[in-house]
Amino acid sequence: QVQLNESGGESVQAGGSLRLSCAASGRTFSIYTRGWFRQAPGKEREFVAAISWSSGNTYYTDSVKGRFTISRDFAKNTVYLQMNSLKPEDTAVYYCAADRSSRIHTAPLDYDYWGQGTQVTVSS
Repeated sequence: QVQLNESGGESVQAGGSLRLSCAASGRTFSIYTRGWFRQAPGKEREFVAAISWSSGNTYYTDSVKGRFTISRDFAKNTVYLQMNSLKPEDTAVYYCAADRSSRIHTAPLDYDYWGQGTQVTVSS
């Protein structure tokens, strides 16, 4: 099993920045891809970004390209999501996810482990 623990969610004003963290523990050697998803009230969970743990290749949904950056720290077994130029439409619960596949997937069903979520609220 793999445990994921997110942190960093806060309330900020539009144009502000936040950095989310996701620390992994347990059988982390089985994880090849780490990702971030978000879910706004009344909406489905949507893909935000993902990173290949070994190669560092990244992938983003179009709405966050140029504003969000996903990165990894091997020593801390942690993935980060740096979010800049935040907009009210970025308001959601953000979830960290881990996938045992080396391919980067964007569908929630393809991920094997999930964190508990952290709330990000952006006010106008």
